[in-house]
Amino acid sequence: MKDIHEVLRQKQTKYAQLGKQIEMLQQAAEKLREVAPLLAENDDEDNAVLMEVDEASDAMAAKAAAAGAGATGSKAARPTTPRWP
Repeated sequence: MKDIHEVLRQKQTKYAQLGKQIEMLQQAAEKLREVAPLLAENDDEDNAVLMEVDEASDAMAAKAAAAGAGATGSKAARPTTPRWP
């Protein structure tokens, strides 16, 4: 049979650890509340930039496809995804 005092001590230790974790999570939530409006303001600008980049990459892909179709006997196009060693 377990000693009631030992079980109580273990539970109190666990309770203290959980209290610290809760406090840290609350602090993180406060920081996120402070930063969220800043991210939302930049989000609209970022979306506009991303749309411009997508349009530019689509145009470049179309040019590359047209150049590849016009050139007969050329080497196969290399993949654009970088390879890591």
